[in-house]
Amino acid sequence: MHSQGTGQLPPEKSGVRLSQMFAFFIPLSLSASLVTISHVIINGTLTRAPNPEEIIASYAVAMSLLGITEKPAILLRQTCSALVRDRISFRAVARVAFYLLAAIFTFGVLVSYTALGDLIFGTLFGAKGEEVEPIMHVYRVVMFVSIFSGIRCLFHGIIIFNKRTFWLTIGMVIRLLGMYALSQYYIARGVDSSQVGAVIFLTGMIIEAAVAFFEGSRLYRRTLPEKVENHPYERPSQIFSFYRPLLYSSLIAVIISPAINIALGKTPDAARSIAAFALAGSVCQLVLSMFSYLHQIVLNFYRTDPLQVKRFTLLLAFMPGLLLALLSFTPAGAWVMTHPLGAKELLLEESLRALRIFVIMTVAFTWLDVANGLLMLKGQTKIMVWSQAANVSVVLLTLVICLTAAPGLNSRVGALAQSLGVAAELIFVLWALRSALRGEKSAAPPGKSLPG
Repeated sequence: MHSQGTGQLPPEKSGVRLSQMFAFFIPLSLSASLVTISHVIINGTLTRAPNPEEIIASYAVAMSLLGITEKPAILLRQTCSALVRDRISFRAVARVAFYLLAAIFTFGVLVSYTALGDLIFGTLFGAKGEEVEPIMHVYRVVMFVSIFSGIRCLFHGIIIFNKRTFWLTIGMVIRLLGMYALSQYYIARGVDSSQVGAVIFLTGMIIEAAVAFFEGSRLYRRTLPEKVENHPYERPSQIFSFYRPLLYSSLIAVIISPAINIALGKTPDAARSIAAFALAGSVCQLVLSMFSYLHQIVLNFYRTDPLQVKRFTLLLAFMPGLLLALLSFTPAGAWVMTHPLGAKELLLEESLRALRIFVIMTVAFTWLDVANGLLMLKGQTKIMVWSQAANVSVVLLTLVICLTAAPGLNSRVGALAQSLGVAAELIFVLWALRSALRGEKSAAPPGKSLPG
């Protein structure tokens, strides 16, 4: 099997301008931010039902499981953009994608049509007997979302490598238009089940996957050579050695959200703590989504011009922290919480308290994204399993300490645990990168310096 430590891609030459990086990055940032509108369209449609609380709840529970099963498919985007440089390497990634999506589909069928669904939704997610069936109806539709999401992300990898990122924004805009048109049809016809939300979401994902397939397959035919000399990735086993640690780290991260919700349920004001944490978290994630593709800057430009990548990182890395601080400590945050999100009085105050803690996470997250990009560039994805484990360990330790010593922090317990977890992950990755750099320097021939 291919060794990750020796799986670095060959270096590239020539420089790059900051304007090129912004032209590459802004469409990625915009497409990530537009994802939130998908959920607004669906929730706005489901609220028109005669019994919106039950319908939205069924949809939300099914989507919670989708969030877990879709993550492995989304990782195909990083894998493809990092490793695909010719048709041979793309076919190897596509083979891994096929087996992965087949496994996800098999799991979806078992959940949808066997007792496994009752076990997961009834026991793990805590749905009551009569609530399980509508949740299963939703999941029988959204299970296909992971499949089309994987296809979308596979071809996104080619699009991103070719620096035609505006196609991601085009795909997202067309997706939103299709979802909105379908939502208007359902509103006119009458919303009668939570499956409506699933159909709208699946339709949007199919549209986005079709756009990605159209442009990605065109680039495959026109821009990818059959074989790039000295490119080390040729077989599925080599691809999987890169992908597998990404998968493991994402599965480890699944622990964080339920652990925080369980802990918030043990605070003195549990209901408000959970609601405030959710509201503050949604604002934080919206801010972070605009900067969640910094790792792609590293993957696509670092070999060409490492100094310019460092400049670009310094320009953007502090922006999410500054933006969230602005929302947290000025009347702007109260306006956002009150008007778009509907928080009032005590819930508003509690949400702002949690939001202020999340500033720590926004500062750490952007640097972590850049550092993870360097790990992927060096083929050292195995480190990300241990860094994610450090994140989870610190989250759990912080929750235990806060619940023991200061449960009155309420929603801030969750925000502090999640923020310190990301900070711990960043520290671990930086330590690992420093150790790897020392190893490279010691291995370099005397008198020969290493690039950037």
